Amino acid sequence: MKIVVGLGNPGSGYAQSRHNVGFQCIDELSKKCAIPLKDKNRHVILGRGLVDGKEILIAKPRTFMNRSGEAISYLLTRFQISTQDLLVIYDDMNLPTGKIRIRHSGSSGGHNGIQSIISTINSHEIQRVRIGIGRPPEGVGDIEYVLGKFTADEKKLIEEAVTNTQTAVSAFINNGLEWTMSHYN
Repeated sequence: MKIVVGLGNPGSGYAQSRHNVGFQCIDELSKKCAIPLKDKNRHVILGRGLVDGKEILIAKPRTFMNRSGEAISYLLTRFQISTQDLLVIYDDMNLPTGKIRIRHSGSSGGHNGIQSIISTINSHEIQRVRIGIGRPPEGVGDIEYVLGKFTADEKKLIEEAVTNTQTAVSAFINNGLEWTMSHYN
């Protein structure tokens, strides 16, 4: 079984923010694969189903971004899986808007959600899909930027990135991370 987690902040006030691209990917995966997100507990909202005949869990943490590690730890423990069966999707200001980058490990790159996961599970070995949201314009702070909404032009790039991410998730499930990285990076 594989677990795919999209990072974001819970609550309608954050729903369309740049920081919630991970949630957007999980919502679209839920629709595309007919996997309803209906199992809710203190840590996550998750759905269980099949993608290309293989069992998958998709999840959105119910913790805020800077406490994402609690949700990931819960999932790893509850389902007794290793990080090799986990894929985390999140926003990244260090990539141009709409660009995706798939990695098997690395630092947090300043992302509080990934830093929380690294600290909680005590490992940098977190398979990930980073979705570029670009850098804030001059005079706009990082927090204000990531919690802001996409412009119309950015939305088009993000929609394409979400579609590409769904395809990459399917490749990860069927072919593993190395193959997916070689075909989607």
